[in-house]
Amino acid sequence: MAKVELKGIGKIYDGGVRAVQNANITIEDREFCVFVGPSGCGKSTTLRMVAGLEDISEGELYIDGELMNDVPPKDRNIAMVFQNYALYPHMTVYDNMAFGLKIRKMDKGEIQRRVAEAAKILGLETYLDRKPKALSGGQRQRVAVGRAIVRNPKVFLFDEPLSNLDAKLRVTMRGEISALHQRLQATMIYVTHDQIEAMTMGTKIVVMKDGHVQQIGEPLYLYNHPINKFVAGFIGSPPMNFLTVTIKKEGDKILADEGSFTLTPTAEQQAALKDYVGKEVYFGVRPEDLAYLSEPAGENNMQMKVTNKEPLGAETHLFLATKGQSIIARVQASSKESFKLGETVNFKPTMERCKFFAKNPEDLDEELNICEKIEAPWLTNPLTGKVGYDKVTADHLEDPEAAKKAAKEAKKAAKKAAK
Repeated sequence: MAKVELKGIGKIYDGGVRAVQNANITIEDREFCVFVGPSGCGKSTTLRMVAGLEDISEGELYIDGELMNDVPPKDRNIAMVFQNYALYPHMTVYDNMAFGLKIRKMDKGEIQRRVAEAAKILGLETYLDRKPKALSGGQRQRVAVGRAIVRNPKVFLFDEPLSNLDAKLRVTMRGEISALHQRLQATMIYVTHDQIEAMTMGTKIVVMKDGHVQQIGEPLYLYNHPINKFVAGFIGSPPMNFLTVTIKKEGDKILADEGSFTLTPTAEQQAALKDYVGKEVYFGVRPEDLAYLSEPAGENNMQMKVTNKEPLGAETHLFLATKGQSIIARVQASSKESFKLGETVNFKPTMERCKFFAKNPEDLDEELNICEKIEAPWLTNPLTGKVGYDKVTADHLEDPEAAKKAAKEAKKAAKKAAK
């Protein structure tokens, strides 16, 4: 298989719209790397640049040590599985899987061997004579994956392949693709907006937002050590709660004042928060790190009102509110049988697992984890030595896909006006 390296990769569309900036990502041989982020973050654009379906505006792309910037897609020895399957409706399963090999004029016997092997791996042996319309959504997706397998490529690319499937089938297919990776020991790059898919499938996750790589690492490392507020809120379900607190000093102690209650950080957290006395920061706590108490705690008691609840059987998600802010708590069924709307309840956070993030509306990428120093080598462009990105503020966020569409429409309008 192959190692994939993106060095300072950027994409700029007509009109100067920047969809991806300074992407520095290394996918090792046989790694399952997941690009994850909200719509418009640049993850699919980055994948399409690896595939050769989008031109690279900046930087260099290497596959197996070979520069790929100007190599046509057909010569990159990659295989891509699309969101909409892209199957030929008039062809059988066998012909769909064999089509790419026939175009390359491969030996007929070798084609039959490869298709039979892929069909066996994917459980499609009894469906080879059927056409796509006679298959379920999951079976069609398997055919699309099979068409990639028979190519025996260096790299597999998956562009949100499960988004068209229902929830139950997505869970099944997640397991099947993970098992396929283990069996093939292939280099795979997978794009999704679903952080659950990213956490359960990837050996490495690349979190993206606004065309910027936010953090790269193993799933649990990102969960436990988020570099900034965005990663902390994006990885995990339900997401991490954020409360705006003011850092205060009382005697030798550093405290976090929410307004309705005051929290005492750990000694390590207090040491890191000394420089923020008198400033507002974000206090981050995951729903599972809030412990329900039948009586108020002597320290770090969070007293709130229940505004909504979602009973899920083994656990209940409680929506809680202070005077001006709200959070979600995950409560085990054994803690209390039921909660009433409007009821006042007490929770205590596990402070050792809580996070504090800088509040910086002037540059959202800089809302960093205050109490942990996390190395970020992906910020440095190895080609130019430049570190970081352009500033992103809440007032200047723009969807690259929408901007691309607007630029095309403006171009059409200009041509029409010229006539």
